[in-house]
Parts: sequence; C-alpha cells; structure tokens
Amino acid sequence: MKILWLDLNSSYAHSSLALPALHAQVMNDTSWEWTVVSATINENPGMIAGDICRHRPDIVAATCWLFSHEALIHILARVHAMLPDCVIALGGPEFLGDNEDFLRRNPFISCVFRGEGEEAFPQWLSAWNRPKRWSDITGLCYMDAQGAYNDNGLARVLAFDRLTAPEESPLFNWGKPFVQLETTRGCFNTCAFCVSGGEKPVRTLPLDVIRQRIETIRRHGIRDIRVLDRTFNYNSRRASSLLRLFREFPELRFHLEIHPALLSDEIKVELAQMPHGLLHLEAGIQSLRKEVLETSMRRGELSAALEGLRYLCSLANMETHADLIAGLPLYRLEEIFEDARTLAGYGAGEIQLESLKLLPGTEMRRRAAELGIRFSPLPPYEVLQTREISPDELQTARLLSRLLDGFYNAKAWQGITRRLMIRYADFLHRFLDYLTEQRVADQPLSLERRGILLYDFCKMYYPDHLTAVSLAWIEAGMSLKKQPAERVRTKHVVPPARWDILYGTYHAQLRLCKLTDERDNLCYWYGFETESQSPRPVFKAQSASEQSEV
Repeated sequence: MKILWLDLNSSYAHSSLALPALHAQVMNDTSWEWTVVSATINENPGMIAGDICRHRPDIVAATCWLFSHEALIHILARVHAMLPDCVIALGGPEFLGDNEDFLRRNPFISCVFRGEGEEAFPQWLSAWNRPKRWSDITGLCYMDAQGAYNDNGLARVLAFDRLTAPEESPLFNWGKPFVQLETTRGCFNTCAFCVSGGEKPVRTLPLDVIRQRIETIRRHGIRDIRVLDRTFNYNSRRASSLLRLFREFPELRFHLEIHPALLSDEIKVELAQMPHGLLHLEAGIQSLRKEVLETSMRRGELSAALEGLRYLCSLANMETHADLIAGLPLYRLEEIFEDARTLAGYGAGEIQLESLKLLPGTEMRRRAAELGIRFSPLPPYEVLQTREISPDELQTARLLSRLLDGFYNAKAWQGITRRLMIRYADFLHRFLDYLTEQRVADQPLSLERRGILLYDFCKMYYPDHLTAVSLAWIEAGMSLKKQPAERVRTKHVVPPARWDILYGTYHAQLRLCKLTDERDNLCYWYGFETESQSPRPVFKAQSASEQSEV
C-alpha cells in the first residue's frame, strides 16, 4: 500500500514535524510504502497535484494549519478529481474545533484527526479502508456512508515519553537551517486565544532522553534548535536543569518561549551564567494591561511579568523578544502604542506586534460574541473589530507592526529608533503618519531606503538627532555619497596620539571621515581602505571639545 505525505509549508525554510513524528511510530511496518511531496503555498496547485497523482497513492495525508489551509484544499480537490478512489486524511491545528461544516463543504476529504496523532494515526492505518471500524479511533472525525457526522472526541498521547522520537524516522528532514524539539507537551496556562490553552496534563521527557536527542541533532550539523515547549519555565526546577543541559552544547543556539512572570531566583542565576548567544528568548507578554490579560485568561501577575521582562532584557548574554497582540478584548489602540514604547524602554531585542487570530478550538473563539469580537470566518481568522478597537484602528496597528519590524527590529536602525521612541511620546504616531503620507508604510523597503526615510523624517521633525542617524548609517556600512552622510566631513590626517584606537591600526592610505555623536559627546573617526569597504570606527576622541585640534 502506498501512502503519500504532502509536506506543504509557507517556505522551504520550514518543514513539518508531523511527518517524522507520525512515521516514526510505524516505520517498521513494511506493508506501507511512504512517499513525500514537498511544496510551498506559493507554488502552482495544479503542478503539485500532478506530482502527487504520478505516484498513484492509496492514501494522501497532510497537516493543515491556518496559513496552508486554502492552498491545501485547492491541491487536494484536484487530486480527488484525478484519483477519486484515493483516501485523503488530514490533521493539524485547523481541526481542534467542530469539524462537521468543514467535512460537509469538502466531501472529498475522507476524515480529519483532532488532537495528537501518534497513537491514533497508526490505529487508523490498520483500518483505513474499512470505515465501519473508524468509530473506535479516538480523535477521528468523518462522515459515514449515510451522510451522518461522526466525532470521536480529542486524542491525547499520555505516554509522551514512550513515543519513538521524530529524529529516528528516515523521513526526518535534516536539510533545514533549524529543527524543532519538544521536551514537554501540553501547557499549564489557560490562555483563551491559544490552541494549547486546554492541553492538560503537561507531559515531559526525561533529561537523558533530551540529551540524546540534542546530541543526534548536533551530529547532523544543525546548530539552531527551536524548543517547542509552550511555557519553558512552567516548572522552575525542570527549567533550571534544562538550562544546565543546554550549556553542555555551547556551539548550538536554543530558541525558548519563556513566561517572564515565572522567573524564579534559581532560573535567574542559570540565565545569567549562560554563554553569550546560546539562548534566544521569546517573552510572551501579549499586553501590558492587567484587565486585558485577565480577560484573556492568561495566568501570571502583570507586575511580576514586567519585573521579569526587565530582568531578561538587561541580560547582555542573550536577546529577548517581546510580543504584543492587537485585537485582544479590552485592548485599545493607544494602549498598544504606549506598550510598544514601554518595551523599547526595557530594551527588548525585538518587539513583535501581531494581530489576533481566533483559532479553531480556542476558548476565545467560542466566546467571541460574548466578548464583542468580530473575526473573519476564513483562514487566518483575523480579528476585524472589537468593542475597544475599530477596523481602521486595527489597520493602524498592522502598519505599526510593519514600522516596528522595519525599524526597531532592524539592527542597523534599532538604536536611533529606540532612542526616539523613549524620548518622544508622539514619535511612533508622527513617524507612522509620515510613512503613510509617503505611501510606503505598507511596502517592502530595503535597509538603505529605510535609513533614508528615517533621516528625512528626522530632518523635518527631530533635527537634533540627524547626527545619530548618520552614525547609524555609517555603522551599517552604507554609502558616504548618499544623503544621510552628507554632513560628514572627510580628512586624510592622522588623529592625535591621545585618541583611543577602537579598531585596527592607522596607515597612510586610510580614508577617514569624522562624525560627532551627541549620545556621549564623543567624536568618532571612521576608516575606509577602499571605497567599497564597509566603514567601521577606528578612533574615538576623549571629548568633542578636542575636535578643534584636528
């Protein structure tokens, strides 16, 4: 028998963990021949369907999530038209809610799985062509021969630690820049907007198993591991043990989602001792408003979360990203602007502002009418309006997200953007208005174009910060011949000996430009050995008053 897995992702940088996770549980069953067709949602659905049909599979299986949903249905409808006897089975987060309407609208889909499939999928494979036996398979939803909807509830793998690891499957894709690793499954929290909000109990893997799996990943040359634990530090003792384990692999990089309200002293000590760059943290904040978090059913005191976030952002050995979600009930547009400014003041490594999606199976989706939330019934189910934020204001929040991503989250412009956000309460409003007037607020922009826009904006509204923009421009390696560097003077002289050398050594052919930075009242000299080289500081004056001496 032939089973074909459609590995459909948003880009080729990603790969489905579901495929090796399921295949690992049945890989010793030689009665099945597995084939994989990999594609992205941007490819032609007819071409993908044709590729699938050339294999003439008995079963086509795939994971469906909000950004692949539409493309997946277009592909599978074509497959069914060409292979009407092929059984099509789907799973994934799109099916955590009520699936009757989906199955009635898409009768070519034979069944869908709700919940965790490592135990249910092998059971279904033993009865895939005998639908009368499907009623015993937990988590399976399907239409029977009489057209009645059958719902077998929610599948949960309680023996999580006894599953065969996905990395043991020969279908595990080692060609991607990162891999995903679950050390726990489930979540202690009850966030109403999250599909993991009801995943109880939390199940864990032993530390020795995790060590073996990390070692396997390292042997395959992967250096970036994204730990999928919903709340890494839900258990302080376990989190501390994992951090010590990660220190055994200093050449790797671990991405963790951490709850700043749950930072115990033990975890703080461990975090402070981590090697530089070993961790990349994502702090789930969502909102800095107590009533918003309470309505969203997110556990953890806001005061503790703010204190924890401030601590995380103060650590120089790692970068902490902070998340905000526009469209949460009781969350107003002006509060989003204020919260972004507060996070900048904390020194967050990135500020990610997302729009709320009401995902199937979540408590917030079930209570949408009660909470006054209107949302799109089609993927990605984005919130369109709440009692507190209008459709136009949600569009403003979306543009603010693009501004933050393009300027604050870009290392070249982060320093000056952060300084302007902190110093001027109206900076984000004025800059967003300016980008909108220039008709670029919603456009993809190169790093250079963003620098020019920031420079022109400061020339109009914050001229005292022009030098700082020029400094950022030069440090980013941009051309001295373009506008942000127009105020920079160049000389071919040797700076006084009492100046500090920051980089390299001076020689006669070095081209120097001078720039004063008002941040610390110092004068910097930037060197270029050739016109094409990126500039970098080679000398720094002790004080700007010494400029007159050169």
